[in-house]
Amino acid sequence: MPMPPEPDFAKLTLADILRLGEGARLPPVDRWNPAHCGDSEMRIARDGTWYHQGSPIGRQPMVRLFSTILRREPDGGYVLVTPAEKLDIAVEDAPFVAVEMKAEGEGAAMTLGFRLNTGDLVTAGPEHALRFEERAEGPRPYLHVRGGLEALVSRPVYYQLAEIALSNGSEPPGVWSGGAFFPLEPGTSGEPA
Repeated sequence: MPMPPEPDFAKLTLADILRLGEGARLPPVDRWNPAHCGDSEMRIARDGTWYHQGSPIGRQPMVRLFSTILRREPDGGYVLVTPAEKLDIAVEDAPFVAVEMKAEGEGAAMTLGFRLNTGDLVTAGPEHALRFEERAEGPRPYLHVRGGLEALVSRPVYYQLAEIALSNGSEPPGVWSGGAFFPLEPGTSGEPA
């Protein structure tokens, strides 16, 4: 079955993003429990590029299709799963990358919508939390996508988040989306003071 074409993110409203993200029909990978069949010889690099046997997968529809059967296992590993087989896949950081963002509203009424490198659309909120880790190379922001799968927020999108956080006057600095507050400082949580 061919994948539908990706909508033009620039032309979408946040209501469109929310509707399309919630309406995305994905295979029920959480209900499939086939025997483990080995290694897929696939890897998702830190920049979101998918590789098979060391070569990048250049066909975006193929990447989109594989991303729909990706699952996070209880042990933290990643697998590609179908009703008939389960294959390991190496993930260097996060399996997705948030490459574009739209913001609408202000303060606690703000909503943030994201487009992932796979074409998925996600609206941040209680079900799709933003979190921030401090690493040696600097802050690493992540967006929960589904079932323990996260998207690394790309550097340009992180700068957009930081600009919003610094301009809204919250303490600690953070952003609101879908009625939830997400502090930019690693290790902090809860409502702003």
